[in-house]
Amino acid sequence: MPLPFCPCPRRTALLIALCALPAMGFAQKAPEAWPTKPLKIMVGFPGGSSPDLVARALAEPLSHALGQPVVVENRPGAAGNIAADLVARATDNHTIGVMINGNLTIARLLNPKTPYDPATDLAPISLIGTAPLVLAAPASAPGATAHEFLQAARKAGNQWSYGTPGVGTVGHIGMELLKTRTGIDPVHVPYPGNPQVITAMIGGQIQLSLLPPGLAAAQVRAGKLKAIGVTSTGRSVLVPDLPSLAEAGVPGFQLEIWNAAAAPASMPKPIVARLSAAISEIVRSPEMRQKLFQQGWQVAGTSAEGLANRIKADTATLGGVIVSRGIKAE
Repeated sequence: MPLPFCPCPRRTALLIALCALPAMGFAQKAPEAWPTKPLKIMVGFPGGSSPDLVARALAEPLSHALGQPVVVENRPGAAGNIAADLVARATDNHTIGVMINGNLTIARLLNPKTPYDPATDLAPISLIGTAPLVLAAPASAPGATAHEFLQAARKAGNQWSYGTPGVGTVGHIGMELLKTRTGIDPVHVPYPGNPQVITAMIGGQIQLSLLPPGLAAAQVRAGKLKAIGVTSTGRSVLVPDLPSLAEAGVPGFQLEIWNAAAAPASMPKPIVARLSAAISEIVRSPEMRQKLFQQGWQVAGTSAEGLANRIKADTATLGGVIVSRGIKAE
């Protein structure tokens, strides 16, 4: 027997609301007016650090583009992962982060206790800038060419050592990758930061290191270090006078450091798309291009998809080294 029809308005409204719930759950809409308050850029490193300088250079033009103030907030610690976790947890749709490679790729692989998962808790916005590293050695290092230096390094085996600013850094993982590609076998010595690495190399305590191009080039020009090669597939516009490792007999070797903008995965896609378009356009402007170049970065300014592809590729490359070499940053 059919149920009697009830014309009760309340019941009718309730049924309509209940039927709409599944659609509401799956739909992801941006607020009609966005942004409605200042945008916050989280940075996981202290003021004056490279990610901080990039974020602050971005803040003013992004503020003009969005019509709201853009505030940079520094939350240093855990190699940037503290700030990345705060971004991942943000639910206000007005918080993003400027992050480095590790925060968006290998954080969980290095330390399973990392509270966020880069693959599921963060949404790519745009790759901002990239830079190769420079394989550097003391000025007195053997070999007149990069090929001869690598021959000497292979002969030295584990009697040589290399320095990095810490376990799990790109310099550490990159050097372990280089070891597998060249047959050299120097021992890892971690330091608090690159300044200490440079001091140790100049003093002869270590024999090689992968350094950011700005730091390496200054020491090479001063005659204190020797540049063996850069980790790009060809010569870099940042240090065009330095040979690539491909020229040194390591074909196809590529390793870069980079910074990027990312949002919480919960941020509505239309907002992420608007941020991606705005940031990529700003980054590619002549003014920003010059600022980033002076800070030691090659401009990228990709789409969100472009950053997602880079994250996937670097996670596979660096993650493979982490697993095969048993690298852990607890």
